[in-house]
Amino acid sequence: MRRGTSTLKKQGTLRLGLCCIFRQEPIRFRQITAKTLLSLPRDEQLTRLSEICLHNVVSLKKSLQFTFENGIGAFRILSPLFPRYTHRKVQYRLDDLPAADRIRGIFAELRHFKRVHDIRLSFHPDQFNVLSSPKEEVVNNTICELEYQGMLAELVDAEVINLHAGGVYGDKKTALERLITNVQRLPDTVRSRLSLENDDKSYTPADLLPLCEQLEIPMVYDIHHHRCLPDGRSEEEVTEKTIELWKRLGREPYFHISSPRNGWNSNSPKPHADYITLSDFPEFWKNITATVDVEAKAKELAVIKLQQDLGIFNLQH
Repeated sequence: MRRGTSTLKKQGTLRLGLCCIFRQEPIRFRQITAKTLLSLPRDEQLTRLSEICLHNVVSLKKSLQFTFENGIGAFRILSPLFPRYTHRKVQYRLDDLPAADRIRGIFAELRHFKRVHDIRLSFHPDQFNVLSSPKEEVVNNTICELEYQGMLAELVDAEVINLHAGGVYGDKKTALERLITNVQRLPDTVRSRLSLENDDKSYTPADLLPLCEQLEIPMVYDIHHHRCLPDGRSEEEVTEKTIELWKRLGREPYFHISSPRNGWNSNSPKPHADYITLSDFPEFWKNITATVDVEAKAKELAVIKLQQDLGIFNLQH
């Protein structure tokens, strides 16, 4: 892997992000299977879903309170905040839920809280969401799921819906052409928030940066993925290109950091470790203005430890 000497000298404000759930903090999000729901009459389905959705938005409120109190500058919202929302046999609307008004009221509180305390919010749809798929059914299901996440993003004022490019399907050029075509099909609630992320199997920064420039959407640079799937570009070069793209769009850059659970010299460096090894955090990231989501199994414990290791605890507040 190439890690050249830094030319990023300007002092900035670095914020770390917590992803979705908690390791130790007693904040939990509830789920329910489609099988369980389908065993119930429709009115009972909606009652159960209403209880779970209300619980989850209350948990989201607690999550943002925790991030603020601990100087964490961003929070990634788990995709199934509203469980089974797009399931063909279960699908529902917020207004179908008995607690819809209470849920909307909490979302209003969340929007106010995140604006007052400058907390960035994002979504990261599961990897079964693929806009580059050659199967129209997969693409249609993906668009449906993204529309749902766009609806949630509007309700909570989230800025980013971050997506992987998907598979190569034997022809990367054609797959990317499909991706470009299908991005155009997205509603503005999604397209205005969409970002693409390099992965550790198929698409490197060299693949995605030109495409992002063409589509005028940003790229989230996952440095762990780049280390697992290098493309000849240095980490510093990709960092600079990523920052340039986000700034051109008038937005704060987003990055992902993780460490390999089995070490870089193992046969399997892709799985994430519980914590971030400080040497894995690029020196030239320390003085930039950006958000870095911490993808570590220890969740909030890992974010807080990295803040302490970097000496940036509570920097943004």
